[in-house]
Amino acid sequence: MNRPLATLPESARKVLAEIGPVWGADIQKHRDMTLAAYLPLLAAAPKDGVEKVSNLAYGRHLRQVMDIFRPAGKSKMPVAIFVHGGAFVRGDKCINAEVYDNVLTWFARNGVLGINLEYRLAPEAAYPGVTDDMAQAVAWVKAHAAGFGGDPESIFLVGHSAGATHVAAYAWDPASGYLGRDLKGMVLISGRLRADVLKENPNAAGVRAYWGEDESLYEARSPVTHAAASKLPLMIANAEFENPLLDIYGMEAAWRIAEARRRAPRYVRLTGHNHISIVAHFNTDEEILGREILDFFETLT
Repeated sequence: MNRPLATLPESARKVLAEIGPVWGADIQKHRDMTLAAYLPLLAAAPKDGVEKVSNLAYGRHLRQVMDIFRPAGKSKMPVAIFVHGGAFVRGDKCINAEVYDNVLTWFARNGVLGINLEYRLAPEAAYPGVTDDMAQAVAWVKAHAAGFGGDPESIFLVGHSAGATHVAAYAWDPASGYLGRDLKGMVLISGRLRADVLKENPNAAGVRAYWGEDESLYEARSPVTHAAASKLPLMIANAEFENPLLDIYGMEAAWRIAEARRRAPRYVRLTGHNHISIVAHFNTDEEILGREILDFFETLT
């Protein structure tokens, strides 16, 4: 079966079905419920044949580290660098015993060198600090990927939530000057692509912590503002049940790029999923989003 949520146990499907329509009413509670539903599935998921190399430093800060997931006996693999979320002020590459290692384990099991990236947080690292982290990480991977079986000419950034914001800024924000340097493409999953402190945004405090208090700068600092100028291949994914406005910003980015290129970018909306399950489900029997991402990689490598 390859329908969203179809392979979940009935008890877990029931949890996701109940919280989906009311996701935004208590995001933290529903996040924890989603993680709890997936934890036993991921604990039992296959991990054989994948080696994890932990906490390799790509910079001087304690959070500038990465974990590498590589399958045995592979070479010239495309490289997926996963950038986690956390509303700009929190989050870790491993938020429990399985997530987000599950994402990179799945990529490695499918012939992709997986990298789980840690980065600095606001307010210590305010705009554009994390864009610089992305640049340092990509440069490190470019220099070292071959030693782990990866292809330094096929590097993809895959960001979730605030991580997708930082990926998009690395690729699109002209103020940084990076403009997707050394990337083959990128995947934006449930990203906050516009700086906003609207009442609908439950993470407005995080936006202020990262992008600053001066709202007059938000338009210029929003990655989506500059999306149309980019030529970098990309894929955008959103869950049916998102943190408020994230699906709107994802579709705005897709529209701006489609209008500029006269062709729509790849866009996936994962029915039945929420803002957390869209990544928590990796390395379970459901592979819809993962297969779409692999196909996206394959069209470019």
